[in-house]
Amino acid sequence: MKKILTFLFAAVALVTAAGASAADKSALTEIKERGTLRVGMSTFVPWAMRDKQGELVGFEVDVARRLAKDAGLKIEFIPTAWDGIIPALLAGKFDVIIGGMSITPERNMSVLFTAPYAHSGVQLAAHKENSADKTTIADYNKRSVTLSVRRGAFTVQTAKKYFPKAKLRQFDDDAQAFQEVLNGNAHAVLASSPKPEQMAIQYSDKLYIPFDERLSRGSEAFAIRHGEFDLLNFFNNWILLRTEDGWLKERHDYWFTTLDWEDQIAEGQ
Repeated sequence: MKKILTFLFAAVALVTAAGASAADKSALTEIKERGTLRVGMSTFVPWAMRDKQGELVGFEVDVARRLAKDAGLKIEFIPTAWDGIIPALLAGKFDVIIGGMSITPERNMSVLFTAPYAHSGVQLAAHKENSADKTTIADYNKRSVTLSVRRGAFTVQTAKKYFPKAKLRQFDDDAQAFQEVLNGNAHAVLASSPKPEQMAIQYSDKLYIPFDERLSRGSEAFAIRHGEFDLLNFFNNWILLRTEDGWLKERHDYWFTTLDWEDQIAEGQ
C-alpha cells in the first residue's frame, strides 16, 4: 500500500512539474522539494491537544503524521487561532488545514476542500441545575437562555439556526466555552461530538445531554488554496487508501468512542 501511495505522489509531482516553469512550481512540487508538510491546526479535544509533555496528540495529529509519513515527508504543525486559520492558509503560512474543519458553502468560496475523511456532528451539553427543566429545542430557543460556543466554528451556525432567540457567547476555544457552562454562567454549550458527550461523562454532576439526536451532521475535510488541484488529487487519493484499509476508522474510533487516551492529556483542555 505504501508503495502505491509513493507512486501516486511521484506520478502527480512528475506530471505537474513537467508543465511548470521554475518560477511557477506546483504546490505539490514545492512541498516535495521542501521535504516538509506544513499543517495549520487549532487545538480542541479530541481533534488536537497537548499531552502532559506538551506534545500535540489527537485524531488530527495522527492523520497529519500518517499522511506525512506515507509521503516520505517531515511534518510541521502550525497552531493557529480558529477564526484566523483560513486567512493564514491563504497567506501561505502553511500548506493545508487539517483541523476538523467541516465543509460549508461559505468556506468553499475561500478554500478548496478534499473529500471528507471524517464525519462528526454538533451536540448540546446543558448545565444540570440551570437547565433541569429544558428538554426540547424550543426550551433553549428563548431570550432568557445563554449558550456558549467556540468562535468561528460550525457550531456558531448551528446555534443561530436552532436557537436564534438565545444569547450567544463566543470563545476562542472549546475549553473556555465549556467552562462557562460549568461555572453556571451559561445554560448550555454547543460543540462538535464527541466533546459534549465526553464532558457530560467527565462532569456528570454538572452536565447532561438533553437531546437524543445530534443537532447536525458534518463532513470534515482538508482545506487547501484554490487552484492547487495537484495537491487536491494527492490528498484525495490518500484519504481513499486510508479509508479502504480501515486506518481512518480505527483512529477515529479510538479518539471519539473511547477515553483510553484521557490520562495522556494535560489538564485544562
